[in-house]
Formats: sequence, C-alpha cells, structure tokens
Amino acid sequence: MTEILRRYSLITLLLLFNFTVSADVSPLESVPDKAKTTQISEQASEQNQESVIIKWWKSLLDLPLLAGWNKQSDDIYEPSFSTQSKSKAPKYIIGIHPLHNPKRLFEVYGPIVDFLNANMPEAGFTLEASRNYEEFDRKLYSGHFDFAMPNPYQTVNSLKHGYRVFGKMADDDDFRGIILVRRDSGIHSVADLKGKAVSYPAKTALAATMMPQYYLHTHGIDINRDIENRYVGSQESSIINVLRGHVAAGATWPVPWKTFSKENPQLAAQLEVKWQTESLQNNGWVVRKDIPATVADKFAALLFALGDHEQGRAMLARIPVTRFEPANDYSYAPVEAFIATFIKTVRPLE
Repeated sequence: MTEILRRYSLITLLLLFNFTVSADVSPLESVPDKAKTTQISEQASEQNQESVIIKWWKSLLDLPLLAGWNKQSDDIYEPSFSTQSKSKAPKYIIGIHPLHNPKRLFEVYGPIVDFLNANMPEAGFTLEASRNYEEFDRKLYSGHFDFAMPNPYQTVNSLKHGYRVFGKMADDDDFRGIILVRRDSGIHSVADLKGKAVSYPAKTALAATMMPQYYLHTHGIDINRDIENRYVGSQESSIINVLRGHVAAGATWPVPWKTFSKENPQLAAQLEVKWQTESLQNNGWVVRKDIPATVADKFAALLFALGDHEQGRAMLARIPVTRFEPANDYSYAPVEAFIATFIKTVRPLE
C-alpha cells in the first residue's frame, strides 16, 4: 500500500510539473513580442527549466511519504526513541500536607520535585497540592498519592491505608506548637484567653493544633468550653488572624512562623511567641506499599542526600529544614502515644 501511494504521489507531481512548464508561456503573449525575445528565451530556457525541476524535486522530497528518503536513519530514530521513553516512564504523584497555601507550597517544594525528575529519568513525578487538610486526608487515605509527606498524625494514620514510612524531616526540636499573640493584646497568662477566640490551621494539624490544645488543657483551659476554636485552613491564615485582631491568639509551628518572619519582618514584629509546647517527631515521608522498591529506594536516596550539595542545601533552606533522614513505622511510636492521650483527655479525633 505504501509503495502504491508513493507512485501515486510521483505521478501527481509529474503532472503538476508538466502543467507548470507549459504555463511558463502566456497565451496572451503576441507573436511579434515572441520574435523579439526568442534569443533571450532560448538562453534562459535551460536555466528556468532547471530551476523548476529543482523546485519540484525539493517539493517531492518534502512529501510525508517520501521525506524519509532524504534523511539518515539516526535523524528519524533518536527523537522517536526519546519521546517513547518519556511517555512510557511510570508517573508518580507526590503529596505534601498543607504546610502552606498551594502557591507557596509549589514555590518551596517544586524545585525538589524538579530535581527528582532530573535525576530519575526512569520515572516521572508530579507535585499535587491540596486546598486544605480535609482534602489532603481524603487523597492520602484513599491511596491517591504514591509518595507523600504528611504530618506525624497523618503519617500514623496512613499506615492503616497501604503506606509505609521510609523517611522524615530532621530537626525534631522544631516540631512543636507555638501560640502567638499581638504584643499590644494585654494577654499575659493562659487564663486571659478564657472567653476569647483562638485560631488553628485545622483539626488534624498535630504541631499547630493538637499540641497547642493539649498545652492549653494542661494549663487550666477547657478548650471545649472556655474558648472559641477557629480552624482557618492554613498556617499563614492562623498567623494573619492574630495579626488582624480577629482572634486573641493563634497557633502554628516554628517552620511557617520563621518563613513569615523572614518575608514580613515589620508585620511579624507586631506579634510574639507567648507559649510553646514540647516537641515530637517531625513530618514523615511515606510511600504506598505497591510502589517498586527500586523506585522508592532511589527516591529516598536523592532526598537524604540533598544536604550534601549546594543545590540541595538551597532547596532545604527554603523549607527551612537542615535535611531529610531515614525513618520507619516504629519511629512514630511516641506520636501514637501522644494521640492516644490527646483523644482521652482533650477531644475526640474524627
């Protein structure tokens, strides 16, 4: 069939060529004019015909069916090979719990995902943000993410939904709750919060919600009766609610507070860290158990080595964290113990 089409294309082209050559002499040209220009026409005839032939030969080579005749086999093969390799590479979705709003999350973690893609040509990775904790929880617990960095509470829960822990953020001392107030608020003791509103990112945020609520509980506040709890969706929102005076105090954790203070020093100066909690294990890295071990191991190795080179250290500084480090399911036993105590003494977790 291909040979027939090629012959058909050649015949069509030859017919067009004959028509073009015939049309070179205009039927409206007068006989005397022809006589005057006979000598010139004869001299240019061969050049014109050669030009037409070259033009149509180039057109012939440009035909889709015949274009391959004018190219080396390598020129055709290499782009095809490259495209096929990329399209056949398995795709994996990476989820980061709402440490920041989606825009900020892509700014901070996007470069890390780009680095993984550049160094793992056998796989493709896509970073996926979630609007809030509820959406992230739904995706995580349904197995939507292939790799994820949940908070420690979500990390523990993910073990019941087909995931395993392979790593975590370092700097556990930074994984603690902090409670912010305005410097001009007049709030001096925990008791001064009674009858007032306190903001948090979400009910399931461990460092920024559960740990501050446990702190308040152990310092004489019944969080279910003495204060109004407002879950405002993100770390930044909790900080801004305090800044604007919408709440008397707002809970977050050191990482977003450091980022906010660095980027908005004049605004941050209006706030102060009034109280802070004890620390727990930092955010975990989990992988779905059906992901090939070769992929998971290389992914982990690249993460853990970010602190070993300048490019990686720049990425970590944006989070900010000094490194990612190996961990396993048992690393989060203290978190499980805290959650059990929290449910028993403070409030139930849905």
